[in-house]
Amino acid sequence: MAISSAAELSLPAAGTYEIDPAASSVRFDTRALGLLRVRGTFTIAQGRITVAETSEASSVDVEVEAASFASGIPRRDNHVRSSDFLDVERHPTIHFRSRGLERSAQGASLHGELTVCGATRPVVVTIGSVVGEGERITVGGTASIDRYAFGVKKARGMAARRLKITLEIVARR
Repeated sequence: MAISSAAELSLPAAGTYEIDPAASSVRFDTRALGLLRVRGTFTIAQGRITVAETSEASSVDVEVEAASFASGIPRRDNHVRSSDFLDVERHPTIHFRSRGLERSAQGASLHGELTVCGATRPVVVTIGSVVGEGERITVGGTASIDRYAFGVKKARGMAARRLKITLEIVARR
């Protein structure tokens, strides 16, 4: 088993790994009314991690089901899925495609593009851990998403502008 922190990231064996949606999680944490903590999840539809011989050439491509937004409060969840926010009827998926992995003394980060509601913006995912176990890898990471950058601006002052995303991705060759 290869376990590494972001600062000493060692890549698993080169190859293509299919993301296991059932074993992976995409969690969000934000605020409502500036005080109330709102937590929840999204479901991954599909994705793949391609580990190249050099970290810079490695890539990630993942699709998340926008309608899977779940915070535990059905009324809020339905409103977030509506045209006021995610507009899941017109934009059923959220898509992330990386442009490369960058390592520094501070750790590792995955630079890519996120598409939400038809708007594509750059996003950086900070890699927290990589665990390689034979044909399986688990990657943990975080990102901060500015919903305004994607045109999701309804309820300013009521719903926070930023969401913290926490990823635990399991993939198999």
